[in-house]
Amino acid sequence: MSETAFDLDAYLARIRLPARPTVDSYGLAALQRAHRLAIPFENLDVLLGRGIAIDSESVFAKLVTAGRGGYCFEHNRLFLDALAALGFVASPVLARVWLGATDVPPLTHTFSLVTLGEEIWIADAGFGGSYTPPMPLIAGTEVSAPDGATFRLEQNDAHGWMLLRDGDPATTDGRGTGSGFQPQYSFAAVPVHATDLALSNHWTSTAPQSRFRQVGVVSIVLPNGLASLTDARYRRRAGGEETQAIITDPRVYRMRLSMMFGITLSAEDVAALGVVAA
Repeated sequence: MSETAFDLDAYLARIRLPARPTVDSYGLAALQRAHRLAIPFENLDVLLGRGIAIDSESVFAKLVTAGRGGYCFEHNRLFLDALAALGFVASPVLARVWLGATDVPPLTHTFSLVTLGEEIWIADAGFGGSYTPPMPLIAGTEVSAPDGATFRLEQNDAHGWMLLRDGDPATTDGRGTGSGFQPQYSFAAVPVHATDLALSNHWTSTAPQSRFRQVGVVSIVLPNGLASLTDARYRRRAGGEETQAIITDPRVYRMRLSMMFGITLSAEDVAALGVVAA
């Protein structure tokens, strides 16, 4: 999407950011944070068999105009377009998510490399399992997230770069188990092409082995935590307060989608998801 075609004012209103951020690391952090606080991560259209379009116009129409959420290929397409409209220099990369992996995982995640002066930074507005602040692409770099987790970047002989997380599993979508630093995702720090993203998005949204074809995943970043729905399991951690519940009523599931995550689905759509027994 060209700068003239991208409705930056509508995007900033969607993420509730009152002013344009500065084109630096502080502005990048403010933009990504506002994006993740406002737009939920979700794969519900995958489960409903609607397909996932990741061209700029389709993503803007869904996540901004229609007020829905999306998964990483949608979030980070929108975020890249916003970065370009603001004057940032950024490009997409693909990553392998290691949470819960028993073998080398496929390239099912995308985020951005952002050039800031002489440095390259990683920025991820679309990882649904936890919140990763932007950080410079330098081996050994550590940053702390508002939920108390610490992230570290390390170089990896087999997989290029590895992002690791050390934090309370309660501020993840449930896959961030284990003590100490755990691998979150690995990536090669090289830009990818639109065809690469299309291929990975197609596999992620259609392959029977894909997690997103098997589980309903919804999450939203909170100021100091995370709320998630994994099928019928609801989990919310904010500061030191934690709530967990198994939702057994489709009406409650639908209400939770709306009130906690800002997602409006019809009763028929919720029934078609099949994540809560009718």
